Amino acid sequence: MNRTLTAKHEHVGCPRCQRHFECRVGSINLCQCQALTLSDDQHRYTRSLYEGCLCADCLLALRTEYNQQSHREKLTKLINGH
Repeated sequence: MNRTLTAKHEHVGCPRCQRHFECRVGSINLCQCQALTLSDDQHRYTRSLYEGCLCADCLLALRTEYNQQSHREKLTKLINGH
């Protein structure tokens, strides 16, 4: 089989929840992670915690976690007058 002609799809374990999912790095537009949009800051936050591909559920949870943390930090600065 000629590997250069086939799209690379892998069954991987999510490093956060260990759930197995199909990573479609060879067809990134069809990958489950494309359903989510992450800002640059959200992406950096996620990469600071985990290496490799994460499942869509964990990406969503980490995006929410980052947003909540960011909101708390802004609120704290506002309350403390900084």
